[in-house]
This record gives sequence, structure tokens and C-alpha cells, in this order.
Amino acid sequence: MEVIERHERAGRYFEADGVRSFVLDKGKGDPVVCLHGVPTSSFMYRKLVHELAARSVRGIAFDLPGLGLADRPEDFDYTWTGLGRFCAEAVDALGLEAFHLVVHDIGGPVGFELARAMPERIKSLTLLNTIVEVDTFHRPPVMEPFARPGVGELALRSLNKPAFRLLMRRYGIAEWPRVVPAEIDAYVDLLKRDDGGAAFLKIMRGFERTPAKRAHYVSALRDVPYPVQIVWGVDDPWLTLRQHARQARRAARIAEIYHVPAKHFLAEERPARIANYVTALAWGRPLRN
Repeated sequence: MEVIERHERAGRYFEADGVRSFVLDKGKGDPVVCLHGVPTSSFMYRKLVHELAARSVRGIAFDLPGLGLADRPEDFDYTWTGLGRFCAEAVDALGLEAFHLVVHDIGGPVGFELARAMPERIKSLTLLNTIVEVDTFHRPPVMEPFARPGVGELALRSLNKPAFRLLMRRYGIAEWPRVVPAEIDAYVDLLKRDDGGAAFLKIMRGFERTPAKRAHYVSALRDVPYPVQIVWGVDDPWLTLRQHARQARRAARIAEIYHVPAKHFLAEERPARIANYVTALAWGRPLRN
């Protein structure tokens, strides 16, 4: 598929924690590491890394194990803990001493694992439509089947490109013309690549929704040595502004949530605006709504 071939040519492969993965790495200056969630990969950040590079920082997005162009080992620990451990190995493998961090979806819990492991290396943290109060989190109804044995396998087989386009129209992207259909189709191919999506199902079943993890993630946002900001796609029907963004604000004890006119996949719709917020915080000049 040409879209994926073009994406692959734009990056390179690297190895961390015994897993071969793929990274987009554009620009020069302070590194900005962008962590994706599900059912996505670094492909979701392809526009944002270019926008960051255009603003004199280094945009970096790598694939988590089991997703995108990364390996999908059967015996890997696909919990948030295991994925966070991989990220710590990945930033070392990529030679990143200190970096800004951007997280989205379950890339939030994974990124909070990373931030707790090395707080002294985090220069700033930007939250994009993610989860903090994980112990009370309920998967969106369209995603819940993937977490159920047997049902998940059936749901995955039925997730074809027309069905995924419909899901993205309804839940993921507010302004459809901003993303061409072939790019939406690429998400399905990248999700099912090599293993048919088996690793994705393991990730969906590895959510660590415990009070202990909630406390751990709150501690990555509160009284930390780096600035934190919240940038939210306000039309997200899954991780809503009213509930999930306010939970993040409460955890971080910050006053403002930056509103972006977008649904869940705001990096697809508003990469330039997100890049403005990220670089403003990196330069110590946070923007206003």
C-alpha cells in the first residue's frame, strides 16, 4: 500500500528491549517524543512531527510493540507497565538524554510510566485526550469488545476498511476532508500487519485499571519538576472534555485546558495547532486559549 510505503520511507527502524520498532524522527533542536495509543501507531503523528520540525524542534514518534511497524512478539508484556518499560529502553536506544513528551489515548498511562521512571529527563509534558483516573475508566462501547476473549477476535475480523472509515467519521475525526480515505485505510493495515491484530488484542486486555496505577499516574502530573499542559479535542465522544479532561486537570492541579476543535484523533486534524502549544511550552511561553 503506497501510503504505508511512504510512511516507512519517512522513518527508520531501531531496536529496544529486544524488539525491533520504527521511528519517525524529523528536525533539529530539543527532542519532542510523541507516544501514541490504540488502535494507532506513529502513523498518527506523521503530520505533527513535520509541524514540530518546522518550529525548530525535533519531532519523534515511535511504534509501541504490537502496533504499526513494530515487532509483535508473543511473549511480550503488553500491559501499560511493560509498554512503559519499552519506552524507557527506546529513548535510550535513540540517544535522548532529555526530551519533551506528548501523550495521547493509552499513550498517556504508558507515558506516565516513562515519566515516573525518569522525571529528571522530562522537559515538559503535554496531554492530548488521554486517561488519568484509570481505576474508574470504562472503554468506549465500540472498543470494549476487543478486550473480551473470543468476542475480540470476532470483532477484529469484522473490522474492515469501510467499517473503520465509519468509526473514524463518527468518533475520530470531525472534519473528514482533512484526512484522505487512503490514509484512514492505512490504520487498518497497520493494525493487522503480520499477526492479524493479535498483539493489539493483548494490549486491549492488559489495561491496568487499579487505584495503585491511578495514584502512580497522578504522581507523574502533580508536584513534578517539569511543566504540564492539557490540549483537548473538545468534540471527542470517547474521552470527553467534561469528564476526562477535567480529571486530568484535577490531577495536574492546573487551571487551563486548551481547547482544540477536533474529535479523538486531534493530531490528524489539528497538527499545526498542537505543535504551537507544544513548542510554546517547550520555550517557556505557554499560549492562551
